[in-house]
Amino acid sequence: MANNKSAKKRIKINKRNRLNNRFYKSSVRTLNKIFLKNLETYKISKNLDDKVKVQKILNSIYSLLDKGTKKNVFHKNTAARKKSKLANSLKTI
Repeated sequence: MANNKSAKKRIKINKRNRLNNRFYKSSVRTLNKIFLKNLETYKISKNLDDKVKVQKILNSIYSLLDKGTKKNVFHKNTAARKKSKLANSLKTI
């Protein structure tokens, strides 16, 4: 256990940052799964509504990745790689 005031503060700050990082990382993973599931649906149906839905999910993933990069949750190259992979998966249809 921490013995001085600054060490106690660092523990609180580390906990806060860990929860923020976990939020961004888990949200990106969850949206990624939803995106891929809806992408498969769009591949089968070729419906315009499905494409709009997939595009909205992609935009929200981009937003979370960019915000996470700004807050140093993700390295900029990691975010770029993830965004590129998702864009290519939509593009190949």
